[in-house]
Amino acid sequence: MAYIVGVGLGLFVFVFARVVGLARERGFYPTVLAVVATYYGLFAVMGGSPEAIIAESTVAALFFAVTAIGFKRNLWIVAAGLAAHGLFDAIHGHVITNPGMPEWWPVFCGTIDVVLGVGLAWLLLQNKVCAAAH
Repeated sequence: MAYIVGVGLGLFVFVFARVVGLARERGFYPTVLAVVATYYGLFAVMGGSPEAIIAESTVAALFFAVTAIGFKRNLWIVAAGLAAHGLFDAIHGHVITNPGMPEWWPVFCGTIDVVLGVGLAWLLLQNKVCAAAH
């Protein structure tokens, strides 16, 4: 079920951003990547685990770096970052123990991340958004 809802919501966000014009702005997908990088930290706080907070904050910092570099240089980096976060979701439980994370979250979030990463790549291939910063 988490896959179905993740794909559905990922497609909804993608279409919504296109229809209202958010996806035309270079900052939209980098902002999405920065936001998705913070959720595991929230779960770590909810779970009350200092070790998880440190681990999740370290990973989030890496995705924030990808966000900044991608925004400043080329949105292909952001598309790859979104897809990479989806892959990270797939291995998260094997790398970090986070007692506050819902069991279904990695599948749900990972699916949305991959859908949005592929969506951004499609927009870049179609020249609907400028890849390089000006």
